Amino acid sequence: MQKILVTSALPYVNGVPHLGHLVGCLLPSDVYARFMRMMGHEVLYICGTDEHGTPSEVGAAQEGMDVYDYCTKYFLRHKATYEEFNLSFSYLGRTSSEQNKELVYHIFSKLDENGYITEKSVKQVYSIDDGRFLPDRYIIGTCPYCGYDKARGDQCEKCTKVLDPTDLINARSAISGSTNLEVRESKHLYINLPKLEAKLSDWVKTKEPFWPDIAYSIAQKWLKEGLQERGITRDLKWGFPVNKPGYEDKVFYVWFDAPIGYIGITKQWSDEKPDERDWKDWWLDAKNLKYVQFMGKDNVPFHSITFPATLLGTEENWTFVDYLKGMSYLTFEGGKFSKSEKRGIFAEDAVKELPADYWRYWLMSNAPEASDTSFTFDGFASAINKDLNGVFGNFVSRVMKMTASKFGEEVPEAAKFDEIDDKLVLDLKEKTANYIKYLSDLEFRKAFSELRAIWVDGNNYISATEPWNVIKESPERASTILNICLNLIRIYAILSYPVMPAIAQNILAKFGLTVDDMPSLNGFEVGGQIRYFKTGHKFNVGDPVFERITPEKTEELKQKYGGSTNEV
Repeated sequence: MQKILVTSALPYVNGVPHLGHLVGCLLPSDVYARFMRMMGHEVLYICGTDEHGTPSEVGAAQEGMDVYDYCTKYFLRHKATYEEFNLSFSYLGRTSSEQNKELVYHIFSKLDENGYITEKSVKQVYSIDDGRFLPDRYIIGTCPYCGYDKARGDQCEKCTKVLDPTDLINARSAISGSTNLEVRESKHLYINLPKLEAKLSDWVKTKEPFWPDIAYSIAQKWLKEGLQERGITRDLKWGFPVNKPGYEDKVFYVWFDAPIGYIGITKQWSDEKPDERDWKDWWLDAKNLKYVQFMGKDNVPFHSITFPATLLGTEENWTFVDYLKGMSYLTFEGGKFSKSEKRGIFAEDAVKELPADYWRYWLMSNAPEASDTSFTFDGFASAINKDLNGVFGNFVSRVMKMTASKFGEEVPEAAKFDEIDDKLVLDLKEKTANYIKYLSDLEFRKAFSELRAIWVDGNNYISATEPWNVIKESPERASTILNICLNLIRIYAILSYPVMPAIAQNILAKFGLTVDDMPSLNGFEVGGQIRYFKTGHKFNVGDPVFERITPEKTEELKQKYGGSTNEV
């Protein structure tokens, strides 16, 4: 057994998560955490809300609330949505916690003590109409490198170039849209990334055989361009006040304290039961541990460069990421999700329309791993109807109803296997091994393509063996076929659990089983699993596992959430 530390990028508390956020970090991390638990490993799965920075200040002011209360309101909204999507966090915390503050202060003090903090008087953009300094992300303009007209003042999300606000062409306030801006001087603290570049480069090179191309190439791109000193303080009120004389009126930049939040949130979890848990077992001088991070590609530079450099600069033995799973973007009908423009379906609305597992399956089987993926309601409905209802659900319903009508609601006896039965077992063994390998390697699209192929094999088997005809001549042979098929249903539920936990539990419940009855996937022996049920084991046909998404429902979703009316 190995200790597996899993972190998902921390969604900003101010934003309502949409399907792109889910598939960009939250769902892949959940599927992997569930799978690793099924492999018998000790898993700590950490996530939380990223709460500091201007968006919270502005949002709270717009709603007439105290900033902390505003963040609490939206933290609870996030939490409810994640529970509806069955995200299995070990702990969901907040970056505004006292535990995170304590760790941010410690890490900053170590960086300062080791000579990696510099001071600069810098020119910042001040919005006269807004009456405030504008943080980098609240200045929008045209990127001088690629011409993207909605680049932020810290980075262009299109070409990923690091920017200063003064680099932008036709800069404007993201709060008010005002172009009445002026540059004023302010003194700030920086982390000296150039001084850490050699150490960081050596560390990144060790990741080449392991990291996916999207993560490794972005890290190398930043290193080849040469690192710049990075500001870690801001002229804001909401945030952790800087623990350095002369800077008490400033706060730490959200991109400094947010990644440290992974550690701070773990400490929150640890502090709840100090006699049982120690956060240091996972983050400081940790042994026998693998650390896997999940995030969208826009977050990769901060997790492959800035955060590792921050930990390196402390010269302490922190846990560094072993595998960084960067995801591309999910687009909506080829464009961006936008709450204000009513384009795209957001997570809290999605679960009101259809079961969470429908969304989980489509998103993970179409995960934007190597390139962007476009979500369309037509494509979504087609996949659910064909894969889940037509293949998986049809097999479950067909087998259970046929068995109940011929032998009653109990598992019939199995006699000696024929050649076609043995071939089914061999094929299942091969595909299951592939599925486990793909999930171990975090190749989600390949994994769920293989899972679908496993379901197809069950349908092909029952069509080829025709127990409804065989029973007329050989009830014993029909009994064996249906025994095998009922065992297949249980196996399919087990294999589907990482991506469709509610469906898997529903199917297991038909046999009077729970997820606690599932075997470990580490050394999963197909031969034994296909003979799991003893003759006479009771089951309940019950309701169908899935329902078709009708054309009328598809059109309704398009109308409500801005989908195209053209067929895809």
